[in-house]
Amino acid sequence: MKDRNIFKNKDLIESFNHAIDGIIYTFKNEGNFKRHIWMAILVAILSLFFDLSRVEMAILCITISFVLFAEMINTTIENVVDLLYEYYEPRAKIAKDVGAGAVLISALNSVFVGYFIFYDRIVPFTNIAIFKIQNSPIHLTFIALVIVILATLLFKSYFYKDRGTHLKGGTVSGHSAIAFCLAMIIIFLSQNSLVTVLALLLALLVSESRVEAKIHYLSDVIFGAILGTLIATLLFKVIFII
Repeated sequence: MKDRNIFKNKDLIESFNHAIDGIIYTFKNEGNFKRHIWMAILVAILSLFFDLSRVEMAILCITISFVLFAEMINTTIENVVDLLYEYYEPRAKIAKDVGAGAVLISALNSVFVGYFIFYDRIVPFTNIAIFKIQNSPIHLTFIALVIVILATLLFKSYFYKDRGTHLKGGTVSGHSAIAFCLAMIIIFLSQNSLVTVLALLLALLVSESRVEAKIHYLSDVIFGAILGTLIATLLFKVIFII
């Protein structure tokens, strides 16, 4: 009787280890599962800052578990189908599509649950943040510069044509984008004709220097100037009207 209990305990521990192996495998090999894990961690941390009831916490835990469960089931289906079929088979495709559909439904459900739980709690903080940004040109200027830099890097990588490097040269002039972004911000804040002329002149000199140094073509500089001007205008005159 004693030996039988030991055998059962070994089976339980072994089953637990296999389950952990399955979770670790999915985390290492499935990008979507990894993103779901990090999102779950982020939601768990954010939930600490809100006064959630026990029912809301339970619903949140069930929702997170449901998404992870669906992703693991989908991974299981994909591996089994790939094992059984080495060539295209319509029924295999259906199995994979249904598994992916289950993950999509669970993800959409998590969005709705998050909306119902956090909306009334987040909106007041959002309104306060927007009010502060609208009345803080310093913060808004910093945000504009960050967006310009990130947008420039994205355009450089997307339209890269084996000319120069991603950071030096390339299809978009980052110096021109930043110069014109700052020039437009100065114009919007000062609302002075002389300052407007001087700011644009400085931006043009920066852009001209990139062409003169043969780092960029004229088209690169024009693209950067348009990018910087659009982002500054959108932030200061469209989204956050000052």
